Amino acid sequence: MRSVPTITVDARGLRVALVSSGYHSDVTGALERGAREAFAAAGGEPAALRTVAAAGAFELPLLVDAALARTDIDAAVAIGCIVRGETAHDRHLGLSVTQELLRISVARGKPVGLAVLTVESLGQARERAGGNVGNKGEDAMRAALATARTHRELCR
Repeated sequence: MRSVPTITVDARGLRVALVSSGYHSDVTGALERGAREAFAAAGGEPAALRTVAAAGAFELPLLVDAALARTDIDAAVAIGCIVRGETAHDRHLGLSVTQELLRISVARGKPVGLAVLTVESLGQARERAGGNVGNKGEDAMRAALATARTHRELCR
């Protein structure tokens, strides 16, 4: 197992949008729970976490962009699960979604934590949603919070 860097995060005073795909909801639900737990562990207030439901991964960028356009949102976490299929559809979808989320983050000047899994199987997804590989929802939330703090410091 790879070593994940330890990041000190502080969610106090930050407002975050959790934008979560309904596709593969057992996996995305576990990722969302992990993100919520990481937010609370970092001192975040439950009322400062706004949940936004997306139909699937393709819809994430539009909803993340809308959330980050709001003045009362400091960061977003995008949660989704894209499983490899028989065609190249999953690879096109994964690349398009992640590139657009990055573009939105830079354009809006607000971080987007990436918890959009691109996996070979649902088994791999479950391992990354609270299984032996950890919870990528937690990781994405911690990254978004740390980046929001660092960005604030840089922009003072």
